[in-house]
Amino acid sequence: MGVLWAVFRCRFQFLLLFLLLSCSSATEVVTIDVHAAKDLINSGYRYLDVRTVEEFKKGHADVENILNIPYLFTTPEGTVKNPEFLEQVQSACSKEDHLIVGCQSGVRSLAATSVLVSAGFKDVKDIGGGYLAWVQNGLAATKPREEL
Repeated sequence: MGVLWAVFRCRFQFLLLFLLLSCSSATEVVTIDVHAAKDLINSGYRYLDVRTVEEFKKGHADVENILNIPYLFTTPEGTVKNPEFLEQVQSACSKEDHLIVGCQSGVRSLAATSVLVSAGFKDVKDIGGGYLAWVQNGLAATKPREEL
């Protein structure tokens, strides 16, 4: 029994190490706060808002060079990933562009940033807290005028 346990433990440790190494990436997603994001946008970074078109129309960061490409869509069946997300970003941006990625709260932008980094985009940063943090920190936002 002792020999079998030792063999099992050794194989388990090897499998665990293999999984850790295969799941880790040489390039990690960098998450920054909204103030650092604003500074980078002001220095020439492009803001990629990955919220739905409807969310974007309700309000977004008031910055130049903003682009809205949804990472997820809401359908009658639920939320689904935009199957053309990477293709749409690649048609609008080069892999050399400096990008800041934001969403509503920071969850979708983290996933979208990971996709972009894995696809070879060189300088992509995620906004921690997303648009909600942007507004909560008093940064400029564009909102539609209320209908009278």
